[in-house]
Amino acid sequence: MSLPRVVVEPIVRAALLEDLGRAGDLTTEATVPAGLTGSVALVARDPGVIAGLPAATLAWRLLDDEVRVEALRPDGSTVAPGDEIALIHGPAGTLLTGERVALNLLGHLSGVATATAGLVAAVAGTHARICCTRKTTPGLRALEKEAVRAGGGSNHRFGLDDAVLIKDNHLAFAGGVTQALSGVAERVGHLVKVEIEVDTLDQLRAVLAARESGLRVDAVLLDNMTPALLAEAVALVDGRCVTEASGRITPATAGPIARAGVDLISAGWITHSAPVLDIGLDYRPTGAAGPNPGR
Repeated sequence: MSLPRVVVEPIVRAALLEDLGRAGDLTTEATVPAGLTGSVALVARDPGVIAGLPAATLAWRLLDDEVRVEALRPDGSTVAPGDEIALIHGPAGTLLTGERVALNLLGHLSGVATATAGLVAAVAGTHARICCTRKTTPGLRALEKEAVRAGGGSNHRFGLDDAVLIKDNHLAFAGGVTQALSGVAERVGHLVKVEIEVDTLDQLRAVLAARESGLRVDAVLLDNMTPALLAEAVALVDGRCVTEASGRITPATAGPIARAGVDLISAGWITHSAPVLDIGLDYRPTGAAGPNPGR
């Protein structure tokens, strides 16, 4: 587990509490003999990239510390349909009770990693990096951002407190670029990065002028610009700060945007709208192997 357990465990525990409700797993308790043990396999139904396996398997281990996990395809692994991702051994009731929470986490986070990997492939051969945003599922941000890394992407800020990102509404309330950046200079420590969003080349010129006057700007967010306009913006910046493109990023548009010369491409949908990767949980008789065990 690359994230500390103290970060992951409350998320998984909350999901289990939500599922168990007030009376526990009525179906399993009524149908599965007490004391029975067994094995199941997490199996990919679709091609993709795995993420969230440690969090998913923690669901079973929180229910019973006798559960044993054999990870065959760790986070960041590419899988094909039929590939076994992990084998889980332990009390049969526990394996069934933890199934949905484990699959919900693993399917969603692997979907995030798979979507990220698609964008990373689209910008191959350029120096642009794919980044996520703060458009994350409430409560799952740490796991979703880890899934972006598993897919080959990079993380943007984790919250409001680890960087300054001045957007259009900040500028509207502050009264303009100079006023907003002056406020940052007065209130924000020297170790905090400062980024500002622009929609036009005129706005970018104003930001660069403010920067030349001594106001701090570490990065510019070039929002909803065409590849041609992005190329002009990158030329204007001329390496003086980091350039980031955002807005309507898809596997089809990411390549042309990257070739415009930007440093970063940020996409919110890879966390908030990534399709779930279809992963199943299959019963394994004692001593049996699946169709593609850890190939």
